[in-house]
Amino acid sequence: MTDSQAPTAAGTGTSTSGTSASGTNPIAPAPEGARTAPDVVTPELIAQLTRGVVGSGRTANHTPFTGEKLADLPESTSDDVEQAFERARAAQQVWAATPVRKRAAVLLRFHDLVLERQAEVLDLIQLETGKARLHAHEEVQAVAVAARHYGRKAPSYLRSKGHTGVVPTLTKVTENRIPRGVVGQIAPWNYPLELSVGDALPAFVSGNAVVMKPDTETCLTALWARDLLIEAGLPPEVFQVVLGEGPVVGPELVKHADYVSFTGSTRTGREVAQGAAARLVGVSLELGGKNAMLVLQDADVEKAAAGAVRACFSSAGQLCISIERLYVHESIADAFLERFAARTKAMRLGRSLAYGAEMGSLVGERQLETVRRHVDEAVAKGATLVAGGVSRPDIGPYFYEPTILDGVEAPMSVCTEETFGPVVSIYRFTDEDEVIDRANATPYGLNSSVWTKDGRRGRAVAARLRTGTVNVNEGYAPAYGSVQSPMGGMKDSGLGRRHGSEGILKYTEAQTVAHQRLMPLAPSFGMDDEKYAQFMTRSLRAMKALRLR
Repeated sequence: MTDSQAPTAAGTGTSTSGTSASGTNPIAPAPEGARTAPDVVTPELIAQLTRGVVGSGRTANHTPFTGEKLADLPESTSDDVEQAFERARAAQQVWAATPVRKRAAVLLRFHDLVLERQAEVLDLIQLETGKARLHAHEEVQAVAVAARHYGRKAPSYLRSKGHTGVVPTLTKVTENRIPRGVVGQIAPWNYPLELSVGDALPAFVSGNAVVMKPDTETCLTALWARDLLIEAGLPPEVFQVVLGEGPVVGPELVKHADYVSFTGSTRTGREVAQGAAARLVGVSLELGGKNAMLVLQDADVEKAAAGAVRACFSSAGQLCISIERLYVHESIADAFLERFAARTKAMRLGRSLAYGAEMGSLVGERQLETVRRHVDEAVAKGATLVAGGVSRPDIGPYFYEPTILDGVEAPMSVCTEETFGPVVSIYRFTDEDEVIDRANATPYGLNSSVWTKDGRRGRAVAARLRTGTVNVNEGYAPAYGSVQSPMGGMKDSGLGRRHGSEGILKYTEAQTVAHQRLMPLAPSFGMDDEKYAQFMTRSLRAMKALRLR
């Protein structure tokens, strides 16, 4: 977004679903003495955070709370991206030679610094994304958990491992893990701390350098994390940041990287994958979702309704793993909807840099227009507004009330397209097999949720859902936060995984070293070809009898 495109606090246009300055949802009062953007984003802070950015042009970012400019920023050209990779590549060799426990210690110090100085980054996350402070704190939690996990577990994930050779005792085999080199990372705007540095931590601890392109509108958060990592002991040249428009800088990053990590839309993910494939470099992609929540007949209606608010409206629904399709058993649908609607209408909206608001703003005009389009079209084609459906320019230019739609049917866009906003559609069901089929009937497969009082039943249903993560009796947080386990998407929702062993080993190349001892794998000790073949045949049979693997 350029300066000429930056909206003012007053202008948001009109929605056919009823733009209102006095909608249903109450406004969270701003506490006395709350900080404002000029208090947080000072010239001194901008200078400190951008001193490591390779950029010869100029750009800017803005806050969704008012649409006003936050900071003037350096903008990177193609030559700047190439220079950033040159710096990173030179520094990576020294960093890779650093013992893994020393690299891991940087992550553990970073963990402590993030928790100690969280107020700083919470302000930045809120100002850059517009989200409520509690939802910003989810990012602090996620980054701290990842830093602790890889700070503790990286040495065991990365250590050389012995394997049984082709001929035991004669063949000694070692598997080494070699860093890929320089990782190119393209990070999105919606979770600017977790989806930038949170993904970079395992790359760093495995011995790589990183050249990151955060979204320009939310880059101050990523730059703050870079500054803190350097304070924790990361060599500055190992972590390069470039800024600029995605279509310009993104392909340049893919052009130079030894591995590419991307989080964003499925459409752009395909382009990134094609660029990486042309160079035969690896790629991990977390892409879109149209996530389903199944409320089974025996679910606790009150708990499910409260959980649905978290699952659907955290970060104003601008979360890849949030719920957009809500399937409720017919026998409890009315009771559930009554409670869910009441909780949704009572959510407090706000934009102060403090706790208290339960939902913040959408990030910008494009997201607001998508939300309006999906809601307006659905209502025009016969869907019913149960809650929300109105913009709130009285709070800020991109505020939109949390919205529940009933009676949604194909071909309404909201039925199948990812909204990525505070909108959820309610569907009723009677047959469990049928609803599992309906939940799976989407090209996406990122996250899902099952609610039931019977844990065994919930896990059985979960195993039949074609999504990378499934949460029983919660929306998304337990699976995402369990960082020893892999997280990612099936089908059009992505390739590869973050977290756990897969989340760090993807940043390495596997190298097998086989040391042959005493005799070669060839005729020897006077054996001719036939005798050698007979010897190997007997050996293979013996190894099977001894149950060698």
